Amino acid sequence: MQLADNSLILFQGDSITDAGRDRVTGADLGYGYANLIAAWLSAAHPAKNLRFINRGISGNRAVDLEARWQTECLDLQPDWLSILIGINDTWRRYDSGQPTSTESYAKSYRNLLERASSGTKARLMLLEPFVLPTPPDREAWREDLDPKITVVRQLAREFGALYVPLDGIFAAATQRPMEFWAYDGVHPTHAGHALIAQHWLRAVGAL
Repeated sequence: MQLADNSLILFQGDSITDAGRDRVTGADLGYGYANLIAAWLSAAHPAKNLRFINRGISGNRAVDLEARWQTECLDLQPDWLSILIGINDTWRRYDSGQPTSTESYAKSYRNLLERASSGTKARLMLLEPFVLPTPPDREAWREDLDPKITVVRQLAREFGALYVPLDGIFAAATQRPMEFWAYDGVHPTHAGHALIAQHWLRAVGAL
């Protein structure tokens, strides 16, 4: 496994990462994939003394992460930085007429990674933004989201990050209807969060 003893793992992103966490103390991990990863790693490797922080915020886009990157990433000095961001950069185009161009998304995302690379010693892990075709109107979102997914893939190669191809993983999960994994095509069910956690753990060699 690639996680060293005493590593601090920081999860960053939007509502998928946030997963209803209690922000009063800042220690809560929510009910989603971040919590599942922390629970599994803590039980499987108790002697490693791994530490976990969730700073996902519902509704965030890449530019919102930029605005809080100093205090909620760089100042925390994580050893591992896991990022899942992008679906709101697409969603706001369709629900409120506030599009984020692929170029703007790429600029913001690159800035996040450059600052993390220069301001911390964190190993980077990028999680691919995704959308499932349920309800059917989500299919139209692919025009906007697919180029952003390409951006994340390119940045992962450029920055030498571990990469979890969630859009492809969910697309290949054909054993059950799409609602089984994400009830609205975006927010994972418990099974969906477990699928994300499973592939995250595989990426770091923990499964």
